[in-house]
Amino acid sequence: MGEQTNEPQCKDFGSHALNEIVAKLKSSSEPRKRYEYLLFLAKKLPVLSINSLNNSMQVKGCISKVYVIGELKGGKLFWQGYSDALITKGMLSLLIKGLNNLTPKEVLKIDPSFITETGLSSSLTPSRVNGFMNIFLKMKAQAGTFL
Repeated sequence: MGEQTNEPQCKDFGSHALNEIVAKLKSSSEPRKRYEYLLFLAKKLPVLSINSLNNSMQVKGCISKVYVIGELKGGKLFWQGYSDALITKGMLSLLIKGLNNLTPKEVLKIDPSFITETGLSSSLTPSRVNGFMNIFLKMKAQAGTFL
């Protein structure tokens, strides 16, 4: 017989870092704690000069200004981004942390259901959740350009 644990089982979304973030968010039953974690991640996002941004990097469909850029180094993608809103910056930081150091093919295989699994939909407005998905889709689109 297998060993039973009380820890919530987390699905594999295609990125170890993303799996860990989802597990952390999922472990909190309080929407406020998940919201606070996004604020924490926002503060960890390195500052990107707004002067280095262009329209091709902008995420469409977000209320706030959001830019994301992937750079391919040694076959792996490394992401940077900018947002003028703190919560959106936290979502961007979460995605950058979760999708960093993956190949373009690995990014394209990421299961988008991780967004629902985080439980953030109970902490955020529907427009923010939609923005979260738009950032993710922009990152996937950029990853596809490196194939």
